[in-house]
Parts: sequence; structure tokens; C-alpha cells
Amino acid sequence: MASLSERDKKYIWHPFTQMRDWEATEPLVIERGRGNYLYDTEGRRYFDGVSSLWVNVHGHRRKEIDEAVIKQVRMLSHSTFLGLSHPPGIILAEKLIAIAPEGLRRVFYSDNGSTSVEIGLKMAYQYWKQKGENRPLFLCLKEAYHGDTIGSVSMGGMELFHEIFRPLLFKTVKAPAPFCYRCGLGMKNDSCGMACSGELEKLIKENEGKISALVMEPLVQGAGGMIMHPEGYLRRARELCDKYNILLVLDEVATGFGRTGKMFACEHEGVSPDIMCLAKGITGGYLPLAATLTTEKIYKAFLGDYAEFRTFFHGHSYTANPLACAAALANLEVFDKDETLKHMPEKEDALAGGLEKIERLPHVGDVRRKGFMVGIELVKDRKTREPYLPAEKIGIRVITEARRLGLIIRPLGNVIVLMPPLSSTPAELKKITEITRKSIISVT
Repeated sequence: MASLSERDKKYIWHPFTQMRDWEATEPLVIERGRGNYLYDTEGRRYFDGVSSLWVNVHGHRRKEIDEAVIKQVRMLSHSTFLGLSHPPGIILAEKLIAIAPEGLRRVFYSDNGSTSVEIGLKMAYQYWKQKGENRPLFLCLKEAYHGDTIGSVSMGGMELFHEIFRPLLFKTVKAPAPFCYRCGLGMKNDSCGMACSGELEKLIKENEGKISALVMEPLVQGAGGMIMHPEGYLRRARELCDKYNILLVLDEVATGFGRTGKMFACEHEGVSPDIMCLAKGITGGYLPLAATLTTEKIYKAFLGDYAEFRTFFHGHSYTANPLACAAALANLEVFDKDETLKHMPEKEDALAGGLEKIERLPHVGDVRRKGFMVGIELVKDRKTREPYLPAEKIGIRVITEARRLGLIIRPLGNVIVLMPPLSSTPAELKKITEITRKSIISVT
């Protein structure tokens, strides 16, 4: 029988992967996980430095979550949420509202980050329609990434991912991302933030009465290259939404569940959105689940007599899957049991200490961090900020070297991303930053 690697190459098309390159290399086949580590079919161990694409929270094979899923399997693996309900879905909704920013009162389930954003968009648009207003536009940020379905891609601003699909997308208004390191004016953080806030307000004024919502990732634009927003930018965005009476939709898919040091990123600036999108870390990295949270005000706009058809006509076959809800409940219990957020500052200090050494390397232009979300931008020339060309595959070469040293990380072009599980120890964080440093030196 052919090996697993050979069968993979014969049958599988991997996401975000140039398959010609894939077929020319030996695939890494992960067989099992334990704690913060992954093990391949040859028994080699690797630290999970990107939390299995930003989803793992407390490590692999966490006993409490394992047992919660097994217990739920013995009760009910799935039942539709259309016209029915079940205990895990009800209890989880109650728990989510208890920890959510003030004002969020209702939970609509789906199964991944893209769908949670799609739901937020449709809710916002239908909300205004049912209030007698036609608001066909959405305001979003350049370099944004909200997923890969058509609605979420319409909100996206990454040309590499999204340009080819432009004819399929609906029209949006795009504001500059407050990307201070790559700011064309060479501004410092405060000035960059003020300039971008000013442009945001200008666009709102130009389209006043036509915008349903501002959709944005709070504090960190993840897939755009770990773009960190300057302090106060999110708070100003909330103020502008209130001033001009538009909804604020926050995509906390990547930033939620402790990644930035607080349960949700918007808490850093005391901001409550009208709609909040959650996924990734919601189940601790166990099963697909997403939730779109909204206010009672928005919810009530959908109430009416059956024949009025004010219903939100949206749903998925696996909406509120009981196994996923059980995993999510156990995930939240582990947050409390381990006092995960309480221990984040100590771990962040260890991570920051390792990053300081990386920041001094001659081909590192910028190191950006919020909590456990890290972007290391590699440049050909530190002084001029000249980037490496795509053909040089600098990011791929660095993460390949790191893998050889026992660390799994991923690049976003020239940006090396670190996003370790929240269960990482200070010693492990020092080790992975040292491996990253050595890998960058070896390649550059």
C-alpha cells in the first residue's frame, strides 16, 4: 500500500497551499497531540506555535474537554437547532452572554468564522430594512480579513487573497488600515491613528445614511500581517458609529478567548459592539463552532407576526452542534479553573523578553505584539523597510527551518506569525522565540 504522504499527494487539495510546491516536498503528517505539542507519524515532536491555526487554547488532549465531548456523545451527537433546542446550546449561550461585553444579549450559532461574519452582515442589513431604511453599504478596513465566503471576502481588503474575486463581490467602502509601520507618511503610532480615524469619519460623512455597519477586527488585523492598531483607534471607531448612527460589528474570531490578554480584544478599550463574531478558540480547538452575538435592540427588530416575514432566514445543518457546544462549555470551565487570564501577564513578559532579541536582528523590520498575537516582519533593508520579493519565499524558508528545530509556525508573506496556546509556560515561550530567532538568522 502507498504511504500516507503518497496518498495525500494523490487525493488532497490543501487550503492556502501552492500544490506544485507541496507535491515536490515530503508532507508533514501529524498523528497526535499532547499538551502544547504535536507529533508526526515518525514520532517527531513539534511545539504548536500557531495553536493549530489560532484555535487551540489550553493544549491538546485536555482531559476536561476530552471527557465533556465523550459524555455528550453518549447523550446526543447532533439534533437540528431549527425549531428545536438542546441543553448544551442553551447553557453555552447563557455562559457567553455572561462573559460578553455589556449590551450583548442574544446568541446566533453557526460553525466557523466566515459564517459568523456573514450572519453579522445579514443581521445588520435586515435590521435597517425592517426599520424602514435602505442602507446598502458596509464600511471596512483595507488589509482586513474576515473569512473566505463571498460576504466576508467583500469585507476583506487583502489584494493577494481577494482581488481575483472582485467581480463577484458587493460594493463596500474601505478605510485605510492604521498600519503605522507601513504608513506612507512615516507617522508615529498616535499620528497614524489620528489620521486614519479622520479618514474613517470622512468616509462616513460622504456616505451618511447609506452605511449599515462598520465591520472591523478589534486591535489586531490578523491575516493582514498582524497589524496592531494604535491605542484609542477602536474607541474612536465606536464613537463615530454612535455619532453617525451606524452599527459596529467586531470580528473577534481571531482575537477572542484570551489571545490579546483579555477574554475579548474590545475590552482593552472598554468598547461594546452591536454585533460580535466569535469562532476559533470558542471550543478550545476541538470542534467547529461559531457564534454571532447581538443586542436586544437588534433582536427585537426581527420580531413580528408570522405573516410579516420579519424572521431572520438563515441557518446551517450543524448549527449549535451539541458536541461542539459541550467542548465550548468545558473550554470556558478550564479558563476559570486554571485562571488562564490571570496568568497571562507573566507569560507575556516571557514572550516579550524573547522577542526583544529578535527585534535586534538586522533583517527584522518590526516586531508587533498584543498578548499572544505576534507578527515579525522581515525586510531586506531595515533602514529603508524594503520588503523581500515573493519569489524569495523568505517566510516559507524561515518556518521550514523552525520546523526542523521542532517548532511549527506559519508565515503571512514576509511576516512570521507566532500565536502559541495560552497554556504555554514561560520556559516554552522563551524556547520558541529562541528557535524563531535562530531560524531567521539561518535564513537571512
